[in-house]
Amino acid sequence: MAISRCLLLFLLISLFASFGFAEIRYTEIRSDNRPIIPFDEFGFTHTGRLELNVSGIKLSDSNPDLDYSKIGFFLCTRDAWLHVLQELEDAEVTCALNSRLVKVVSDFKSMKGDSFNALYEEKDADQYTLVFANCLSQIKVSMNVRSAMYNLDGKKNVRDYLSAGKTILPRVYFFLSLVYVTLAGIWIYVLYKKRLTVFRIHFFMLAVVILKAFNLICEAEDKSYIKRTGSAHGWDVLFYIFSFLKGIMLFTLIVLIGTGWSFLKPYLQDKEKKVLMIVIPLQVVANIAQVVIDETGPFGQDWITWKQVFLLVDVVCCCAVLFPIVWSIKNLREAARTDGKAAVNLMKLTLFRQYYIVVICYIYFTRVVVYALETITSYKYLWTSVVAGELATLAFYVFTGYKFKPEAHNPYFVIDDEEEEAAAEQLKLEDEFEL
Repeated sequence: MAISRCLLLFLLISLFASFGFAEIRYTEIRSDNRPIIPFDEFGFTHTGRLELNVSGIKLSDSNPDLDYSKIGFFLCTRDAWLHVLQELEDAEVTCALNSRLVKVVSDFKSMKGDSFNALYEEKDADQYTLVFANCLSQIKVSMNVRSAMYNLDGKKNVRDYLSAGKTILPRVYFFLSLVYVTLAGIWIYVLYKKRLTVFRIHFFMLAVVILKAFNLICEAEDKSYIKRTGSAHGWDVLFYIFSFLKGIMLFTLIVLIGTGWSFLKPYLQDKEKKVLMIVIPLQVVANIAQVVIDETGPFGQDWITWKQVFLLVDVVCCCAVLFPIVWSIKNLREAARTDGKAAVNLMKLTLFRQYYIVVICYIYFTRVVVYALETITSYKYLWTSVVAGELATLAFYVFTGYKFKPEAHNPYFVIDDEEEEAAAEQLKLEDEFEL
């Protein structure tokens, strides 16, 4: 059945992607005959509210005999999706609106002219998705939808437009931004103190940290405004700009460090330049996809396509940045056997091998473990997946800065005669090592 397929596809996508923060949404649906259109997902407390205003309703068939109770909006938990699917497959119900597992907000029988308004109070705390269902397959629907989901907080009934599991995120982002500002200050002090041994890459690392701090400040303000008013008030634009710059510069930094640029050599080879020429445009595409995903939401007809594009591009970028590190490790192993500086090259090899492992762990954790946490964690604690991902990023920044800090007598490059002999022996064992 068409409805079953749409439900299943939406369920699979929702397992690997969290929707945008549930602000006040204005949505235009034009000549759409999809049986299921998911809107925002939101975590309600016991004082949850949904305001729904639908106007400009036009149906492709204005037959007065149509059963308008088969067109409407409902709320449904993620767990209930599977049971609704089963009911549809077993023909226990012919329309999702008729299932006892969903909470009908309003159907088109309540229309007055070409519009209707609904205020729904949700007292059962859980995470719900607002869904539009059209069980009349031959009917195309056009309408303008304004949806606002929020929780009433405190005795004054102050509205909180952030989901129950994400309401503390403004404070989390602001605290983390202070951490990165502190790191930037420490790094500036280190660069000044070790100014005689500073490379260009160290200033590039400083720029990445500063952009990350600005990105977090804008995200904190973005979520804070959404929490209070339901709208980002332009902070989302600044967030997207700094997120775009931070993403490009972070991947570029990993490539430059992985190639040994500025540490081992002052230039990039052609194949390394090609990696940068691949990664940077892909990051542009990824950021465009992210903006489309956040701003349109799952109700957009191309939302799933953009989500797949984003995930694919992100994976390709993560894989591409690993190649320069592998090339550097290979070149160092070859140089250690030919230039007579076995110990020095062995220490460099150890450093880059450590960095290779850390980059893999960072990518795996932020792309796989964090999504797993979003899936298995209760909606009340969804903020923990954000904190986990940000802490992993912070640890990666600190590791990179510590290992590649400016140092006149770097232990990786200053080796005595005894270590030289030991390194020569150890290099004999390197032939057995495979990445």
